[in-house]
Amino acid sequence: MRNILVTNALPYANGHLHLGHMLGYIQSDIWVRFQKMRGNQCHFVCGSDTHGTPIMLKAKKEGIKPEKLVEQMSQAHRDDFIDFEVEFDNYHSTHHPLNQEIVEDIYLKLKANDLISTREIAQAYDPKAEMFLPDRFVKGTCPKCKAEDQYGDSCEVCGATYSPTDLINPKSVVSGETPIQKNSEHFFFKISQLSEDIQKWMKHNKALQPEVQNKLKEWFESGLQDWDISRDAPYFGFPIPGTNNKKFFYVWLDAPMGYIASFKDLCNRAGIDFDAYWRQDSKAELYHFIGKDIIYFHALFWPAILNAVDYRTPTGVFANGFLTVNGKKMSKSRGTFIAARTYLNHLKADYLRYYFASKLTPRIDDIDLNLEDFVQKVNSDVVGKVVNIASRCAGFINKRFDGMLSEHIHDQELIERFHAVHEEITMFFEKRDFSQALRVIMQLADQANQYVDAYKPWQLIKEEAQLQTVHEVCSLAINLFKIIIGYLKPVMPELVLKAEHFLNINQLQWAEIPNVLLGHKINLFKPLIARVEPEKIELIIEETKKMQSEAEQVTEVAPETEVKNSLNIANEIKIDDFFKVDLRVAQIIEAEHVEGSDKLLRLKLDLGQEQRQVFSGIKAAYNPENLVGKYTVMVANLAPRKMRFGLSEGMVLCAGDGDSLYLLEPDQGAIPGMRIS
Repeated sequence: MRNILVTNALPYANGHLHLGHMLGYIQSDIWVRFQKMRGNQCHFVCGSDTHGTPIMLKAKKEGIKPEKLVEQMSQAHRDDFIDFEVEFDNYHSTHHPLNQEIVEDIYLKLKANDLISTREIAQAYDPKAEMFLPDRFVKGTCPKCKAEDQYGDSCEVCGATYSPTDLINPKSVVSGETPIQKNSEHFFFKISQLSEDIQKWMKHNKALQPEVQNKLKEWFESGLQDWDISRDAPYFGFPIPGTNNKKFFYVWLDAPMGYIASFKDLCNRAGIDFDAYWRQDSKAELYHFIGKDIIYFHALFWPAILNAVDYRTPTGVFANGFLTVNGKKMSKSRGTFIAARTYLNHLKADYLRYYFASKLTPRIDDIDLNLEDFVQKVNSDVVGKVVNIASRCAGFINKRFDGMLSEHIHDQELIERFHAVHEEITMFFEKRDFSQALRVIMQLADQANQYVDAYKPWQLIKEEAQLQTVHEVCSLAINLFKIIIGYLKPVMPELVLKAEHFLNINQLQWAEIPNVLLGHKINLFKPLIARVEPEKIELIIEETKKMQSEAEQVTEVAPETEVKNSLNIANEIKIDDFFKVDLRVAQIIEAEHVEGSDKLLRLKLDLGQEQRQVFSGIKAAYNPENLVGKYTVMVANLAPRKMRFGLSEGMVLCAGDGDSLYLLEPDQGAIPGMRIS
């Protein structure tokens, strides 16, 4: 048994996840599920990346505290991950005392090792907003190709890199003012002194992708520059010790340390030996899954910091490419900048998980989501090949043989061919070459369908003398289906869960996949997955365009509403929109804490004619025992949401300012189930 710790890049908590994000998380989740199926001890942690100027400014624009913004985004991200079947063992936050403790400890060790220096630098400063500006918060004309509206660090048109001071006609994104130059003392991590240590790590790390190795060599050849790890107030983040809250750690310093904090939080709750995974002599494996745009931080700065303070360095840093849609960069105007939740509003996660897996290789390749090919491939492979095997044969077993599979193997040579590829498929999954794994798996599906076609049990069943042949052929086909579906379990967990129920087996493990079920009773076959209808794709695109249009309208009126709308009231709706929300009086008949959650209570609500279970984030405001018997208001027609704690079938309503919550209660005389209008 291997001991493995897997992390994934922490999603930034200033916006919702989109399908480009999900590409990387699905990749790592498939690999983790595979490792767990093999019986390895594999921990999978993540969390919200919560600090920085963008979050501070967005919270200010929305009229809420940064803490409230990141809390809302973190919950939205968790919900998306749950519904995309990305199953973390722990989901944490970089804005947590545990992470602050780790960040300060590592910083003080770097300082004690003479790896921190200070010096004054000139920065872009917004005199109106009274703040120093990150490079991406300055825009202007590219000094090289003269393209307008380019960021202060690089040009998206010609690819040139530069500093904000090089821009022509620079403007602050915050206020629109022309930035001035202003000096400020900053703190630097002296990575240049650790060049030899990092190169040793590179040389001995056989798990690094060749593209990562080559990129690191380029950076070394151009010369390592010491890394600015500080930012000036105002800034949402952790203050640097000894600076009287005037200097803060740069978000990219504390974000990777969130991996350590998330795992330590898991260790504290689950009794796992933290040191066995993070001390320098650890025999455990540590893998970081990231996007290719953040290799610089994870494969250069991060190993250097870890090595300098006696933590272990990563076993591997696995980068994935970007996602394009229909061969082009995702576009809001074309409706292809698709949010994760928009996709989930119309289609199951398993479809996209399969399609991504069919494209993913160990290389850092960009992946194209061709929407027409997506529909065709899922329908052809999953529905037309895999599920088709079971749907063609299960009826005969259920109706004519009382659901019992044959005790004999009809074609020993065929089953041996299926067994022969087990190690090959295992190797492909281990190397993250999911596209090759699925290629072999679909070849098995083709063989299984050809076998059924050759015997045509739907014709043989008409002859009494052929009943035994029908029994054995259909039984073997069900076993071939079981093998194929077992290999797909890391990729399509929801589909396989339904298939396991049909097969009457529990929690299929990797080593058990080739095993044959003889004299085994199966359950009644029910449809496992529906075809993807092209109309669903159109609905996704239409919803994406609509969201973009609404966002543009909000942007257009923002300056006016910023003054007049002191209550931060949401956009106007029509009366018809209001009537779509079904509000009902509900009585709380049960309330209890949710194990593993810091915010949720499980409520059982009586609606008169029925009862509902709701998970509500009111733990900080109410003790469960004080809620039983109370009347409240719930949204009764909210789509049920699958959470890792169970199914939440609605929402109770509360008032609050972000720091305090007050459960809404109807006046005396209201009864459970009564509609509110």
